[in-house]
Amino acid sequence: MVGPVDLNSDVGEGFGHWPGGPDDELMPLLTSVNVACGFHAGDPTIMRRTCELAREHDCAIGAQVSYPDLSGFGRRFIDMRPSELTDAVVYQLGALDAFARVNDTRVRYVKPHGALYNAIAEHEGQANAVVAAIREYDAQLPMLGLPDSAVQRACAAAGVRFVAEGFADRAYTTEGRLVPRTQTGALITDPLAAAAQALALAKSAVESICVHSDTPGAVAIVAAVVKSLSADGYQLGSFAS
Repeated sequence: MVGPVDLNSDVGEGFGHWPGGPDDELMPLLTSVNVACGFHAGDPTIMRRTCELAREHDCAIGAQVSYPDLSGFGRRFIDMRPSELTDAVVYQLGALDAFARVNDTRVRYVKPHGALYNAIAEHEGQANAVVAAIREYDAQLPMLGLPDSAVQRACAAAGVRFVAEGFADRAYTTEGRLVPRTQTGALITDPLAAAAQALALAKSAVESICVHSDTPGAVAIVAAVVKSLSADGYQLGSFAS
């Protein structure tokens, strides 16, 4: 075995009558799940149900914190004051952790969502604000993010564990950033291509690999990634278990 490597996906991304992604089909294949905390998706009932499902499938629960942008699904940059962003992240951590705890588990890591995830790769002020929230809430929580980023530097300065993540279903720029979703080819929907990229990412020393639950054919993509990694000797397991 040459592992371990973590496999994660965004889950709990429904709201009200909107059911969200194929969480029931994905979770048996995953080792960690990034649960929407109500700011870009998710509501109290969905958060509770998603935590129940994560416990059932032994997936580590991560808080997928976001800008307060429910109508934009958290994919629009918001120029928040650092103190307000810190408070927003603490708020979301507390909300999700409550539902995790009533299901006899807990939040084990943090992964920002959408525009916030991309912003803190470069935006020093917002990166520091998110890391400050982790330190205030629970300094032992790891942060999942893009390598060689502002948030990685902020974590190093604050003594917060940083976990490098790669994406099987997203195209990369030459600078190692994600191609914006507005551009053609930003998504990788072919399972074999995604599996090949996942294997390359694992060999590049990322600790966790993501497939988005709203990518078309997400279940088939995750299954192909699992098959490819396992065939190459990687042991699947959460970095946060």
